[in-house]
Amino acid sequence: MDKLNVETMMEYLYNLPGQFEECLKFDYSGLKRYRMPGNIIITGLGGSAIGGDIVRTLAWSQAKVPIVVNRDYNMPAFTGGDTLVMVVSYSGNTEETLSAYQQARKAGAQIVCVASGGKLADLAAADGYEVIKVPEGLVPRAATGYLFAPVALALESMGVLQGISAQIEETIAVLKTMREELQPGVGLPQNQARAIARDLKDALPVIWGTAVISEAAALRWKAQINENAKAPAYYNVFPELNHNEIVGFEVPAQLLKQIAVIVLRSPSDSERINKRIAITTNIIQAGVKNIIEVTARGQSFLAQFYSLVYIGDYTSVYLALEYGINPAPVKIIDYLKAELAK
Repeated sequence: MDKLNVETMMEYLYNLPGQFEECLKFDYSGLKRYRMPGNIIITGLGGSAIGGDIVRTLAWSQAKVPIVVNRDYNMPAFTGGDTLVMVVSYSGNTEETLSAYQQARKAGAQIVCVASGGKLADLAAADGYEVIKVPEGLVPRAATGYLFAPVALALESMGVLQGISAQIEETIAVLKTMREELQPGVGLPQNQARAIARDLKDALPVIWGTAVISEAAALRWKAQINENAKAPAYYNVFPELNHNEIVGFEVPAQLLKQIAVIVLRSPSDSERINKRIAITTNIIQAGVKNIIEVTARGQSFLAQFYSLVYIGDYTSVYLALEYGINPAPVKIIDYLKAELAK
């Protein structure tokens, strides 16, 4: 196994608080020329889109305009002059995102781009749009701070969101505490991420979050297990899963015994949601391999959200190591891109 790449992934995780610290120092003054939009679309794919999901859920309780996330070549039909399109591509070369950018430009939307460079940054600069440049040299899934914070801080500077800077400050403090507990130098049983990874080995992870509060964190867990541990994983959210997925825990018994359910908990979960979680886990506990609960830390939405994400990120890398797999390469994605480029 390539130890350098494993160590690099761990270094990326350890340095996540530093990404937020850097983003707080970026210059967002150029956004003053943008008018208040009637709707906002955040467009991107994979690791570049997760920031949009965080913003969408963060904005649920405070934004006065709708915010949607687009993961496609095509922009929705309502895109127009009253739309603000946040185009996010870490590499700046994602073909679906470049297509969406061109459509947004033709539709006359206001556009802000977040990228480390590439074609997107060049096109946007030439077209006169604001480009927020983030540091290059990471893999997109390890750049979540750079791909989320500039979008949220840009919207704060435009008056769409409030209190983002303060929430990011708390998030930095929470993550700095957590990384000392989760880094490779901390063994079992003290290291929660290591313990969860051991429980997930040879199991099928199913991650459950709650609508708005931790749904994007559950998606992040799934994607990180996919990319880092090269293993299948699935996610769903309360209360929706109580109306369909919960019924699917009867057969086949042999497969159910291989399922490990991870429940993401937050102090912000309502009493009714907590009751649903208790009843649901009681229904399935005899049939599945195990049920693992992970509880958020901090006071603000962002601190709680990223505390859940941080444990999941570390867990996914430790799970890769449990399998003897290098977490860094994503050979199948590279192959797919090469075939599409032919």
